Amino acid sequence: MTLETLMEVYKTRTKTSEKLHKEATQTLPGGIAANIKYYDPYPIFMESGSGATLTDVDGNEYIDYLASYGPLILGHGHPAVKQAITEHLEECGAILYGTPSQIEHTFAKKIMEYYPSVEMLRYTNSGTEATLLALRIAYGYTGKYKIGKFEGHYHGGYNQVLVSVNPPISEAGDIENPTPILESRGVEPSQLENTIILPFNDLESCTKILEKHQTELAAIIMEPILSGYVPATQEFMTGLREVTEKLGILLIFDEVKTGFRVGMKGAQGIYGIKPDITAMGKVIGAGMPLGIVGGRSDIIMTTAPISGSDVFDSSTSKTSSAQDVLFHSGTYNGHPLILKAGLATIAVLEQEFDHIVACTDLLKSGIQKLFADRGIKIVMVGEGTVFNYCITQLDEIKCYRDVQQSDFALRKKIDFALLNEGIYNKPTNRYSVSVCHDEAVVAKTLAAYERALEMVFHED
Repeated sequence: MTLETLMEVYKTRTKTSEKLHKEATQTLPGGIAANIKYYDPYPIFMESGSGATLTDVDGNEYIDYLASYGPLILGHGHPAVKQAITEHLEECGAILYGTPSQIEHTFAKKIMEYYPSVEMLRYTNSGTEATLLALRIAYGYTGKYKIGKFEGHYHGGYNQVLVSVNPPISEAGDIENPTPILESRGVEPSQLENTIILPFNDLESCTKILEKHQTELAAIIMEPILSGYVPATQEFMTGLREVTEKLGILLIFDEVKTGFRVGMKGAQGIYGIKPDITAMGKVIGAGMPLGIVGGRSDIIMTTAPISGSDVFDSSTSKTSSAQDVLFHSGTYNGHPLILKAGLATIAVLEQEFDHIVACTDLLKSGIQKLFADRGIKIVMVGEGTVFNYCITQLDEIKCYRDVQQSDFALRKKIDFALLNEGIYNKPTNRYSVSVCHDEAVVAKTLAAYERALEMVFHED
């Protein structure tokens, strides 16, 4: 079946979404609130969610594997999260204090139980804010203002890191020494000099670049598992930690996608590596805006206020300049309601995480078999509760350029067929499994997969 035919079925099923998207283009650029939410011909508008399912504005029900790009590891409307929110509102009254509260310390201690590299932390309102603050801390601590970033890694939508996120291979240069490519209008050309692009899973080439820029680089920021599903090798991670320590370059782990997803201790637990700084988000906020930056106490302590020298301190008896302080603030930082929901999420995961992984593995093996039965080669990639698959002739996927050798045209057809069969994910996106995706849901998913593949490969 052709993509065009699959699209016609999609449009027939989602007429109200098409109408709402057209209306939304009058008030929202592109009809969406974030670029990631868009795909051709238009995205589905959802109306409600429960457990593992979403229901759209046309009444179609879907098993949800997007999980809002990862945060919803307990699914939609989990009782523990709703109870935590309700109890906070009933017991505390206020949604937000604008002052310190005990939950800030309690939540921090829980994070530190699982992430020994986090000796102190600061709260932000998203993973993007967390990585942004991590870079400011690195600049302030080292006095250097360039960063190393790996090709294909995404760390948020701000200028320093909107370089070589999804570059055309034809423009990306030598795989061992990638050419930096700007990913957005409005990014200063100087970022091509300030952001050094590194090759993932290639320790020898990476080391050469780091040695060349040693005196300029404040830090390397990386997803230890690229896009949340392509893991670094143990050899690469061990070697990179040794090289960065030797060269005096801070190592930042962006665990926004992987924290409490690939394992309770994140990617650093898998590799046994202690980064200097860790950025987290998504799962810890229970579907609400939350991020953290944590790490070595001497590094994170640079954000501590100094009496008489802060941006908001109007005291006339300043003992030092505001420039002596590494400024960090935010009205919603450490939001008490969100932290309580986050604690409730972690408490459920402490009991259920292994079962989520088991169901994820069951789904992965089932998908693998369905493709194998049709003689189609795929490479399944992922850790813990996150995975993706590449339709490819390669035997393994180790970096961004390997992913780009996938048959995206075929994958897009399959994903639209799945949408038509009630399996929700943004086309070609990774899968995020929740506690609600039990064995029965996995069986239902695999049955839908079988129908979708039959549809795609049916001869018209």
